[in-house]
Amino acid sequence: MEVEFCISCGKGLNEEGSVIFKCPNCGEYTIGRCRSCREMGVKYKCPKCGFEGP
Repeated sequence: MEVEFCISCGKGLNEEGSVIFKCPNCGEYTIGRCRSCREMGVKYKCPKCGFEGP
């Protein structure tokens, strides 16, 4: 499954600076983050294990 939207705001991940990565805690869920949410430090939560970042 390819991640297409930011887990925090739901915006598409087509802008420069967006990232897709595995959850740093469980490594099982793929997380997408847009540049805006990354820069503002908006929190996200892994739906698989409950890990909260940034």
